[in-house]
Amino acid sequence: MPRTAIDLAPPMPIYEYLSESPDEPGSSCRICSKGFELFRPIDREALEKCPMCKNSVRKVISKVSSPRTVAKPFSTSDAKKAGFTVLEKRDTGVYEKI
Repeated sequence: MPRTAIDLAPPMPIYEYLSESPDEPGSSCRICSKGFELFRPIDREALEKCPMCKNSVRKVISKVSSPRTVAKPFSTSDAKKAGFTVLEKRDTGVYEKI
């Protein structure tokens, strides 16, 4: 199957930008005051100006998407093998080492 231009292009991360002063009238447009996203190559420097209004913007650190994993709880023997100290509650505020 022939490869398309999309297949050949290197993956580009999505960068988020927000106005330096989004609440100040005249220092941001309706786009950068709410924030915007751009696909940009990793080797390019971060934007300093909004492409629409040319006012100052800053790069925003966004959430990272990672696959959710479900870990089963350690059994007492697994926890001991891993080097953990296992305590068992005996009474209010009283724990006993197993």
